[in-house]
Amino acid sequence: MLTDRQLLILKAIVDDYIRSAEPVGSRSVSKREDISYSPATIRNEMSDLEELGYLEKPHSSAGRIPSQKGYRYYVDHLLVPEEILNKSDIVDIKSLFAQRIQEVEQVIEQSAQILSNLTSYTSIVLGPEIFETTLKHLQIIPLTQDSGVAIIVTSTGHVEKQTVSIPEGMNVSEIEMMVNILNERLKGASMLELRGKIFSEVAEMLKMHTSNYTEMLQMLEQSFKQEKNEKIFFGGKTNIFSQPEFRDVEKVRQLLEMFEEKQLIHQLFRSENSGITVKIGQENNFQAMDQCSVITATYTVDGKHLGTIGILGPTRMEYKRAIGVLDYLSKGMTNTLTNLYQRNK
Repeated sequence: MLTDRQLLILKAIVDDYIRSAEPVGSRSVSKREDISYSPATIRNEMSDLEELGYLEKPHSSAGRIPSQKGYRYYVDHLLVPEEILNKSDIVDIKSLFAQRIQEVEQVIEQSAQILSNLTSYTSIVLGPEIFETTLKHLQIIPLTQDSGVAIIVTSTGHVEKQTVSIPEGMNVSEIEMMVNILNERLKGASMLELRGKIFSEVAEMLKMHTSNYTEMLQMLEQSFKQEKNEKIFFGGKTNIFSQPEFRDVEKVRQLLEMFEEKQLIHQLFRSENSGITVKIGQENNFQAMDQCSVITATYTVDGKHLGTIGILGPTRMEYKRAIGVLDYLSKGMTNTLTNLYQRNK
């Protein structure tokens, strides 16, 4: 167990290194107002903390930097997140949620952007899984004699548009009848179930009332093309590359490649845990992330997990501020999305 003096010195070194990105020496620590120990005493403690694995000594430097173990201890035991953000942060976040936004995706996209702006890190938001989304309304509008646009409105307020081919000889009245049948029978159905339900619940009725039955089913299948996945929203995608840890071209290349791997982003950022989760360096189980930390929080509707919002930054991240901003923002998202879902029922 670390002594009180070691805890104080470890916290001072982590705080100074987060701020300066330069190895921290004993003389620098001794000049802090909250430290009353001599440089010699601090050097001895720093040496002990290094032996215990909480600090590391970079080559050709007299100072120390936190190790992954040191950051982990700092986050778990020495950090008190800001319960009250500064006024400008609160104003910025509240202004986002004060807007009367009609679509879930717009809330999520703007949340990702404001999170990256406030923290200067890269933000990543996993949108609601589509299998939790249901059909609210369908409309098919003819544009020409053989083409039209299918407009799908979901329970989340999302509006999807698909260009479709209208079967030869199908008139406007048949399209209207088909749309009425679909809205009556399929409203509230999961978006992933729609294509199956067309054949199991709607096909026979359509066959009785419309011509070109086979071509019509093909058109409907085209309209309801959906995949089971979560949409990924980035904010400040290149912010992390402004950090001094990422001047190495190879590190930048690995992270850029990672951003293109949706499955990997889901693996790194998806979280079912309520509250804040912090994964540091190698805890992310991916080589390109060895010098990165990921902080995530979930947002919910009526207590049901809807998605994850997170921050990607260096292990030398300003954890206190980042956690405070993320916690406040995720709670604002939960409240706003709950209200939006209720309006769209």
